[in-house]
Amino acid sequence: MIVHAGESDVAPTAMLERLTLLLDAFNDTRSMTLAQIVDRTGLPRSSAHRMLGRLVDMQWLHRHGHEYQLGTRLIELGSIALHQNSLRSAAAPILQELHRSTGYLIHLGVLDGKDALYLDKIGGRLTTELPTRVGQRYPAHTSALGRVLLAHPPNDSGNTARLDPGLRRIREAGVAYELRRAGSIATIAAPIGRAGSVVAALSICGPSTHLEFDHRHAAPVRAAASAIMQTLNGHRGIAAPIPLGSRARATDTTNPNHYLRFA
Repeated sequence: MIVHAGESDVAPTAMLERLTLLLDAFNDTRSMTLAQIVDRTGLPRSSAHRMLGRLVDMQWLHRHGHEYQLGTRLIELGSIALHQNSLRSAAAPILQELHRSTGYLIHLGVLDGKDALYLDKIGGRLTTELPTRVGQRYPAHTSALGRVLLAHPPNDSGNTARLDPGLRRIREAGVAYELRRAGSIATIAAPIGRAGSVVAALSICGPSTHLEFDHRHAAPVRAAASAIMQTLNGHRGIAAPIPLGSRARATDTTNPNHYLRFA
């Protein structure tokens, strides 16, 4: 980036921190004015204006009237990063099979500080009903997937004394449950990796009238998580079959290998 008068005393590291702060301001919004960006970042108005102009020139941002939004170059780089992500690549066919077999909405996420970050989201009608997206971050404690990750923190020594009781219960159970949308949407999440080396988590979401909080519905989530971890460790294919029936009804509880599909 070109250094302008008044910015010559800003060290390269500080300049990168400013740019990161500016770009992070777009995390949960489509577009913003200069005034909104200054308010969010706390950057001096003149500095923010100069950086925004240069980022527009570089196609990192796009300007439409008085508003700025993320540009095509960032979209391109983000797509490349997702394509090259080894975890997402290893998980993709297993997540697709889990969705195909259940019909439920699938999420894959990792822990980033105190936030959960979605790496993948796969389908069904709930895709548009739940306002989540790939690349979105949110406070980890606000979802089942995030709480599973918090129950298995990085550099985990196995000592659970520092975990709050709720996270200890999740860790012991190996799964987390959640009700959303006034109890109409149920979620089951499980960690990917063993205690002490959890690298991510996945979850399934579906109507609470179908997706119940029991072993029948938790088992395929755990099996998929185990398969992803084995793939990451160098094995190919799904190591443990996901015990899912393709069209079992909600009332079919006679066969523990049957799981639900909703239309």
